[in-house]
Amino acid sequence: MDWGKVVYVFFTLMSLTSTAEFLYDHTSIMLFVAASLNLISTILKLGVRNLLAAELLAASLVADLHLIPAFIYMEAVGNVGWAVSLAIGAMIANVFAIIMLFIESAKIKENYE
Repeated sequence: MDWGKVVYVFFTLMSLTSTAEFLYDHTSIMLFVAASLNLISTILKLGVRNLLAAELLAASLVADLHLIPAFIYMEAVGNVGWAVSLAIGAMIANVFAIIMLFIESAKIKENYE
């Protein structure tokens, strides 16, 4: 088992689920948690050299560039609607990353057989 992959998949899933939690309950704390987890996920993906590493990193960066402005809109501007819209974009990027992880896992399993 590749523990490095376990850790970055864990943080990707945690970012996705915490973003979904923010969409359910519009609190600044959940948005901050989602953005923090996604930043950790992005940092962990920087050193990965897998089959779809570039796509995974790009999806994570897109989610970062949605969650950070969403937090700014929520706290500085006070516009919850914009924050929710940006969080939906981050959630779509994280779902894309999860789909890429499934494809990568299937390709790796195919190579082992």
